[in-house]
Amino acid sequence: MTKPVLHVKDIVAGYGEMTILNGTTFHVRPGTITTVIGPNGAGKSTVFKTIFGMLKARSGSVTFKDTNITNVPPKRLLSLGLCYVPQGRNIFPELSVRHNLELGGIAAGPDVDVAARVEDLMDRFPMLRKKADRQASTLSGGEQKLLEIARSLLLDPQLMLIDEPSIGLSPLMVQEVFGILKDLRTKGVSVLMIEQNARSALEISDDGLVLELGRTRMQGTAAGLLTDPRVGSLFLGGIVEPA
Repeated sequence: MTKPVLHVKDIVAGYGEMTILNGTTFHVRPGTITTVIGPNGAGKSTVFKTIFGMLKARSGSVTFKDTNITNVPPKRLLSLGLCYVPQGRNIFPELSVRHNLELGGIAAGPDVDVAARVEDLMDRFPMLRKKADRQASTLSGGEQKLLEIARSLLLDPQLMLIDEPSIGLSPLMVQEVFGILKDLRTKGVSVLMIEQNARSALEISDDGLVLELGRTRMQGTAAGLLTDPRVGSLFLGGIVEPA
């Protein structure tokens, strides 16, 4: 088996006296898209915040490549090659598209040519170049999500955590965002995603896992989860019949 790029083992975490994660364990293979599904309150967003050092793990461990990153601050994680695109819109609305991108380079080292990387990103996302001098608040919801993703790529991450990328987007923009994630995979970036549209997300994923009550109930191939009657009846509105 290929060594995981991320290994979450027996993580316990929560807020105040409330425990949300109760020994969560899973892994992410390098160069893959892995989708996390589960009911509301299962701990999906909480596990992302714990991985990214925004919420302290009470016990357990998180390993990124060969490094123990349990409770490591987010800025350090960015420099190691791990980025996080949270749920909702997380841009600076009064700043231009270009300035939003440049802010993604704050954690870059002194040897990184941030200006050159911004230009590369605008080549990769022509919409951002076309609207580079506009206020970010004037972008559509889908365009703002593309801006967030592009900004996270400024540090050349090896693993992206992305929480509910399709919320509020039109079906066409959802397909564009999913297309970007698939393109990242072809370039060797691993993606760990939470997505409300579980079926669509699993259809573009390599692997999937089911969280329930803060525990990993199932983990396997995305194709296997799509055809599993337990997953289908609970989260997918019926299973996908294998071809």
